[in-house]
Amino acid sequence: MELNTIQPAAGAKHAKRRVGRGIGSGLGKTAGRGHKGQKSRSGGFHKVGFEGGQMPLQRRLPKRGFKSLNASFKAEVRLSDLETLPVTEIDILALKQAGLVGVLARDVRVILAGELTKKVSLKGLVATAGAKAAIEALGGSVA
Repeated sequence: MELNTIQPAAGAKHAKRRVGRGIGSGLGKTAGRGHKGQKSRSGGFHKVGFEGGQMPLQRRLPKRGFKSLNASFKAEVRLSDLETLPVTEIDILALKQAGLVGVLARDVRVILAGELTKKVSLKGLVATAGAKAAIEALGGSVA
């Protein structure tokens, strides 16, 4: 293949529709715009959501809620979830492989919820003060 031999796929290109070129073309007289009205005029159109001067729907409805852009990258893990893991050295990769956090998670926080009975060491994870105390009480570590 050479730059001078590249062509669009067959059927990808077609002639521009020529409107207002006589009755035989099928798009003569009004050129497919119908009769009268704002949409038939040149330059006569309005913005998306315009309802003829009536208060538009997006302004009639109340503003509600908020979608955080960082939410998908944060995750929480309970102490009882750490209990179920077969390994004692726990990092984000181990949690992702176990399916405890989403694939997109970047910041994982261990929270004090449930019971932990074995010694674990956390690498690259953040633990709340209570969770850290519970882990260290069993001889584990939080790095």
